[in-house]
Amino acid sequence: MLVVLGILIFFVGLLLSIAWHELGHLMWAKLFGVKVTQYMVGFGRTIWSRKKGETEYGLKLIPFGGYIRMIGMFPPKKDEEYGRSASSSPWRTMIEDARQAVAEEVRPEDAHRQFYQRKPWKRVIVMFGGPFMNLILAVVIFSGILMGYGTAEPTTTVGRVSECVLPATAQCPPDAPRTPAAAAGFQAGDKIVEFNGRPYASWDELQLAIRQSSGTVPVVVERDGHRLTLHPSLVQNEMPNLEDTDEMVKVGFLGLAPTTALVKQDIPGVVNTMGEMIGMTVQKVVELPQRVPDLVSAIFGGERQDDSPVGIVGASRLGGEVLSYDQFSVGARIVMMFNLLAGVNLSLFVLNMLPILPLDGGHIAGALWESVRRKFAKLVRRPDPGPFDTARLMPLAYGVSLVFIAYSLLVLVADIVNPVTIF
Repeated sequence: MLVVLGILIFFVGLLLSIAWHELGHLMWAKLFGVKVTQYMVGFGRTIWSRKKGETEYGLKLIPFGGYIRMIGMFPPKKDEEYGRSASSSPWRTMIEDARQAVAEEVRPEDAHRQFYQRKPWKRVIVMFGGPFMNLILAVVIFSGILMGYGTAEPTTTVGRVSECVLPATAQCPPDAPRTPAAAAGFQAGDKIVEFNGRPYASWDELQLAIRQSSGTVPVVVERDGHRLTLHPSLVQNEMPNLEDTDEMVKVGFLGLAPTTALVKQDIPGVVNTMGEMIGMTVQKVVELPQRVPDLVSAIFGGERQDDSPVGIVGASRLGGEVLSYDQFSVGARIVMMFNLLAGVNLSLFVLNMLPILPLDGGHIAGALWESVRRKFAKLVRRPDPGPFDTARLMPLAYGVSLVFIAYSLLVLVADIVNPVTIF
């Protein structure tokens, strides 16, 4: 029951994220005087709508996105203005069909309220408004969690003492040599105050010092309110490289695992963490094409990677899994669901900023290019080249749309037959 409830709650959260995205477009379009005829969440057949003023607000049957419809997305056809005949090529037909569909929406009284007529910087703001809303939501959620709840970070308190010296992935046989920590008498709960004569405030710094050390070193620990000095003799052991976990290296080995604690971050810490998250999300989006073989393999019984792309179905299922995981407190599960939702919004921001049509970034790129052309023409005293004709890019937009649909279907099938799991 909790799984189904989690799926429904997270699914609603995704729909609200889509509606929030489209609200960003709607708000700025209306502010700049562009007529918006529709504001829809979903695609396909309309299941509910209500008209308020000049805009129809509604829900569509297929909840995999949303849109607002602005009049005059494309400028008039230049061939008609100069009396030239149009080509009969299929690409030209596709362009003209798109232009004609847009032109039919424009009534004479609304001729001055078309999107293409707005200055490039206004069109950039309108198109950026949607992804920016997703970024705002992601930042607000992540900041609230990082500053109000905290993140689990390793501490300098011992959580577990390993018993034998073997590679990290191996099991301990009865005759294996004891670890330096076990031989020196370390216990779970010991707080490491000094290592080799130096204090360390974080586990990351302490871990690096251990890996770079060898031989017998003094370690001051606090146990039951008292300090005592232990003298472990560090050995070399094969461990994962901190910079590349797929690579194994020989490093100093003590044999301790730290405890974790929730640590609240300050504003500089949040800014740094958000920068890392955005960078990681950009990397994951860039890697989407090379994930296709893994997705195909997963569909036919192969292993589904933990960081595999997921769609709305897969993300909602993860939300249900999180809410039903009774090993965590209710508060921790809610925080994890909000983390997932924030991650989805961050991905929507990065994906929509790609400079290709029909994504928002493609329209932004077109408006910026128009601005550059006009400024250059003014600089060299040439006639104004006019608005950039994004209709000419419609064949490319249709091709990109087909690729996105195919990829989305591939992810959908993988989410159904071999879903990503967290636990």
